[in-house]
Amino acid sequence: MDSAIEVNDEGVKINPEIMENEKFYHCIFNDKVILVFKDHQEFLNCFEIEEKEIVEQIKSSNDVNVNSILESYIEKEKLKKQ
Repeated sequence: MDSAIEVNDEGVKINPEIMENEKFYHCIFNDKVILVFKDHQEFLNCFEIEEKEIVEQIKSSNDVNVNSILESYIEKEKLKKQ
């Protein structure tokens, strides 16, 4: 069975046709987190995260909850609007 996001030596392959709307998908490629989701209008949104702390947390986590890792980082770095 194909997955929504696949990684090989050549790069990242995204399969939006099997993605659920508003659900985050991620992978690690070249020491970066690739974060992908399809919004309610079915537009594909892709983000590349290079921040070493975030990449290492996601790499080392068995039960990866990308949302909580990102929220913790945002809160810690006080990146939210005030």
